[in-house]
Amino acid sequence: MANTAQARKRARQNDKQRAHNASLKSAFRTAIKKVIKAISSGDKKVAKETFDSNVAIIDRIADKKIVHKNKAARHKSRLNSAIKAL
Repeated sequence: MANTAQARKRARQNDKQRAHNASLKSAFRTAIKKVIKAISSGDKKVAKETFDSNVAIIDRIADKKIVHKNKAARHKSRLNSAIKAL
């Protein structure tokens, strides 16, 4: 347990930031799942629209370094390849 006032404050800040990062990471996974669901429906136009709208979310989370930029790029590339394969 934190003994000093500044350590207690730092612990509070860490808890708050961890919760915020967790929600962003969840949003990242949700965005990917939305695109995968659209791809599995088989409609290329809907899948492309869903992909385009969720790319901004994926990029925004990568820019904040919640996930690594290469991980975001890898997911976008795989999703785009799956859409092109439809």
